[in-house]
Amino acid sequence: MAPTPDRIPVDGDADTALGGLTASMVALSFVDNAGIARVKAVPAQRLTHAARFGVGVSPCFETFAFDDLMTVGRYLGGPDGDLRLVPDLSMLTELACQPGWAWAPADKFTQDGTHFVACQRHFAARQAEAARAIGLRLSMSFETEWSVGREDDTDDFTPAVYGPAYGMIRLGQVADYGKDLVAALTEQGITVDQFHPEYALAQLELSIEPSDPVTAADEAVLVRHTIRQVSARYGWRASLAPCLEPSGSGSGAHLHLSVHDNEGPLFSGGDRRYGMRRAGEAFLAGVLRELPALVAVGAGNPASFLRLVPSRWAGVWQCWGRETREAALRFITGVRGTEQWAANAEIKCFDATGNPYLIIGSVVAAGLSGIADELRLPAEITGDPVTFDAEARMMSGVRRLPTTPTEAADRLDESGVLATAMGVQLHDALRTVRRAEAERYGAASADELVALTRWRF
Repeated sequence: MAPTPDRIPVDGDADTALGGLTASMVALSFVDNAGIARVKAVPAQRLTHAARFGVGVSPCFETFAFDDLMTVGRYLGGPDGDLRLVPDLSMLTELACQPGWAWAPADKFTQDGTHFVACQRHFAARQAEAARAIGLRLSMSFETEWSVGREDDTDDFTPAVYGPAYGMIRLGQVADYGKDLVAALTEQGITVDQFHPEYALAQLELSIEPSDPVTAADEAVLVRHTIRQVSARYGWRASLAPCLEPSGSGSGAHLHLSVHDNEGPLFSGGDRRYGMRRAGEAFLAGVLRELPALVAVGAGNPASFLRLVPSRWAGVWQCWGRETREAALRFITGVRGTEQWAANAEIKCFDATGNPYLIIGSVVAAGLSGIADELRLPAEITGDPVTFDAEARMMSGVRRLPTTPTEAADRLDESGVLATAMGVQLHDALRTVRRAEAERYGAASADELVALTRWRF
């Protein structure tokens, strides 16, 4: 991905980027603070104009909640003002999943041509640039989990596929679907590493090749849209909501990351635990420190807390461990001989209600703060912390991550690291949205939350 510019590129080479485009319409997407992908579209012949001058969009979206109801924050929200959506033509993609259409992610600019202070995509780009400024390069990728239901069920969820978790029976029912989905993603320039049936009700999962931070967020948006569109061809609806069964496991959006400098990877080849180098350990320690606030960023929807339950591998504990799936921060070394390229970390507490640009920008900011403060990781854990007695939990330092959206919003309020990285406007807009959702649905039952979010993500 080309670095996002500081001003609208009025003299760019948009015409060159459009060479060979066959689509007649182009979708320009952005993701709001509630995690909803929003869109404006232009005819293909207007894309050069849109790339130079942008497409109008109201700043009211900064304080939209997931239910499309608006609130007003300290700095943003309300009916006033206008922004310009400017597509990043380096990411322009013909949509195999939606013939006749192309797609590009968009940055938000003000009408005087400068980047909008609360642009979520530019926030991710700023944090990636802050890492580059100290010689670090990050590779990141989201896992995507979703469930498929019958398209004619608008209110309830009737599974489109059945069978054991991870089972060949379930795979047999989605064999053609999976082949078509992977083919569409491949045609759109996304390399799929794995596709398989997952654990929860009618659930599937795919993993894609890591990319630079902003591209990883872009690709998360495109992967989710492609899943929905290919599902519709089969008479199915795809739900990426965090919970479809309050008594069962939900769908997450785990983030994998690795960090390199000029000497190589930070998670292998060093003298710290499992071969981490000093800066790699400090980066992960910074992420670990900020996990309570990161929950509000990446899983702050009221329905998210139906998924964030112990003993479901959802990562509800503020701790880390090697291949420990109950820890929110899982360290993966890779098999012997692959450490140089396979070692990475997984953050398990996120889901698809989180804006992927905010997640990535916030995780990078947290990691950089750990390096700046020269943090060390505490002792790792093994096993399931829910089985620890009070003394063992106290000695290990393991803490439960926020259990309600209000608590998560409180931790976001308290995070000086994220407030500084985001800036006061974006930080306030995000916590305004999370608090509004928490207040509006604080008394909602689990079944009501499932129904409210089932087809929103």
